[in-house]
Amino acid sequence: MSEPFHAALLLSMPQLQDPNFARTVVLLCDYSPEGAFGLVLNRPTDMPATEMVRLDPPVENGNTMPLWIGGPVEPQRGWILLGDDPSARPDADAFTALQGEFKLIQEGLYLSTSVTVLRDVLAMTPAPRARVLAGYAGWGPGQLDDELAQSAWLLANIDLDLVFDIPATAMWETAIRRLGADPSTLTTSHGVH
Repeated sequence: MSEPFHAALLLSMPQLQDPNFARTVVLLCDYSPEGAFGLVLNRPTDMPATEMVRLDPPVENGNTMPLWIGGPVEPQRGWILLGDDPSARPDADAFTALQGEFKLIQEGLYLSTSVTVLRDVLAMTPAPRARVLAGYAGWGPGQLDDELAQSAWLLANIDLDLVFDIPATAMWETAIRRLGADPSTLTTSHGVH
């Protein structure tokens, strides 16, 4: 990897047999010689995040936003993806004071680990354009490079509607089709296709 990093989507290929990543769309948030970090975007749970996330005191009368599985690493760790600049919301006084607690992934996509932000996101009704995720996907030095060289992943630009609006069951296929490929014709061999 010699070019400067820009956030992207990783789309798993059929030969990627790991059940944690079969037919996944991963938001690649960081990628350097030291390793890579991403969040699986299409693994929702059936439970509202307000019921799954343990906050003290608990969120009362929160929204029904589901908890998503962000990956197999540190499943007890939480992440919040926001689709709007939190400081630009007219009802976001609490967010305005927390501007330093967000990482801009790309325009229209923010990442936070703040418990205060988590509480505010879970309490907002209607639910904001956001995702609450548990766990993450991580790669050690050179590991993602090897997987990319073995054609285990396709790289795609981030489309915000994929992140927030496309149903999880259709996200992988939609992302593959946007690259101009038919998912049913993807080969399971290694190398250039």
